[in-house]
Amino acid sequence: MTRKSRRLALLLVCGLGVGTATALSLAAFSDNLVFFVTPSDLAKENPGTRSVRLGGLVEAGTLRRSSAGDPTAHFRITDGSASVPVTYRGLLPDLFREGQGVVAMGAMQPDGTFKASEVLAKHDENYMPKEVADALKKSGMWNPAEGAPPPPSAWSKAGSAKAGG
Repeated sequence: MTRKSRRLALLLVCGLGVGTATALSLAAFSDNLVFFVTPSDLAKENPGTRSVRLGGLVEAGTLRRSSAGDPTAHFRITDGSASVPVTYRGLLPDLFREGQGVVAMGAMQPDGTFKASEVLAKHDENYMPKEVADALKKSGMWNPAEGAPPPPSAWSKAGSAKAGG
């Protein structure tokens, strides 16, 4: 083998190694990619068993907890125009309550219930996840030009009236 052919073989092997590492990294990344959806988006397109982050406000009056065996919570997440029933098995965050912003990671079940594997609650009085704020603006529930959003309890009531409930 000549010197040129050894260099070419070495370059091909290195290129093949870099290409394989890139392909494996992208495959791992796409498996862990989680999309954010609102209840309205979820109603339009069913993500199937793909894991998604469902964001919105916990609808007032819908939280039910059962402590038989593992603690389980049943509640609804709304964006003002649609709502989705959610089931979560485990301890909810301390800041979790009705009328507050929440992001739940999980997947839709065949019965139409969103089974959450993780629930994240807001961290202070004024925080609302960017995606939730964008969804509320899009649904017409909040116009930033008119000032700060109303208190969270008003979001649920306005969303229930707007959704016909």
